Amino acid sequence: MTQETVRRAFADREEPKLSYGIPFPAAAARHVDETFHASRVYIICSGSLSRNTDALTRLKDALGDKVAGVRIGMKSHTLWSEVIEITNDARRVNADLLLTLGAGSLTDGAKIVSFALANDVSTIEELATLPEGPNKRADIKPSVVPIISIPTSLSAGEYSNFAGGTEDKSFRKHSFQKPLKGPRLVILDPELTATTPDSIWLSTGIRAVDHCVETICSNMSDDESDALAEKALGMLVPGLLRCKRSKTDYAARLDCQLGSVDAMAACTSGKVQLGASHGIGHQLGPLGVGHGETSCILLPAVCKYNASKNANVPRQQRVHKFLTSNPIVAEVLKARGVDANSSDLGDVLDAVICELGMPRSLKDVNVGRDKLDMLAEHSLHDRWCKTNPVPLKEKEQVLEILEMVVGQ
Repeated sequence: MTQETVRRAFADREEPKLSYGIPFPAAAARHVDETFHASRVYIICSGSLSRNTDALTRLKDALGDKVAGVRIGMKSHTLWSEVIEITNDARRVNADLLLTLGAGSLTDGAKIVSFALANDVSTIEELATLPEGPNKRADIKPSVVPIISIPTSLSAGEYSNFAGGTEDKSFRKHSFQKPLKGPRLVILDPELTATTPDSIWLSTGIRAVDHCVETICSNMSDDESDALAEKALGMLVPGLLRCKRSKTDYAARLDCQLGSVDAMAACTSGKVQLGASHGIGHQLGPLGVGHGETSCILLPAVCKYNASKNANVPRQQRVHKFLTSNPIVAEVLKARGVDANSSDLGDVLDAVICELGMPRSLKDVNVGRDKLDMLAEHSLHDRWCKTNPVPLKEKEQVLEILEMVVGQ
């Protein structure tokens, strides 16, 4: 690809814009100059990318003297302490643009940093007044410093105007929402993503699949959201299976990237609210489980739980029919001895996730039974547990799902 495509990510929103078709350093340099007229760029780069590739060097070379500061690495799940460190550093160098190079935790970090800068936050105590909850301050200013994201995973947090950040002491993840603003430009480079370990690329792809499945299976979904989610599923699931077979199938990688955009469009349009796979996953994450891994573990179980309560069976059957009609998926099911006719959606998702080699139990990610009670309690605070097709209002309901995935 030698020609840049620039378009809206979502048909009904001016921003974020998507850029793809040229290498990410050239795209970044062009838009820093021509779109944002920025001169003091603060880069937040993945630690593994900086150590194992020349991506950061290429980016810095392309931006030249416009690089005002660099932060290398953030821990998973966007710790408040690190957000404050970056906020104060970006303020010190008078950054006029934040640029993330890496996966989802960096993107959420940049979103909260821009929000914190706009509200003169410099301490953890001040940051605690910005997320949703009883301590939220009354007068909050919108984000101002723009963000460019160059993602290397498929978790798609770069397309939303909210962010999750984890309070260090309690390990509870909090939601930062409006007037927080997400990235204004997202640069896609499928060749760059080939440097991403399969464990992250494929698992975050299932995160995007989770967006689609929980959208279509939601009792609040509508025709527009369903159509977007089906389109995304049709790109994501075959694309991920192709990526598993070949790391250099760049067409499949771009399909997955564009599919993740439509997946996010589906679950953020209309009145759709997601369900318990996301809701419980938010609290599983701070225990050291990656965003994508939470979906790999929870999504099939949540589907089976909801179906067992007769909550959204016709909607699940729709997704099942759509997936099993895809020849690449059908090939996987046959190889794994799964009968398309007698299986349910949970079975099909399980087969796909297993084919990708992703974790399927809490034991696989070193979360023991001793954590279940805490996970269940924290999950009840999450808005998407409350909007699950079977609303989760009691700890015992969450525990029933967790027991399905605890592992032996």
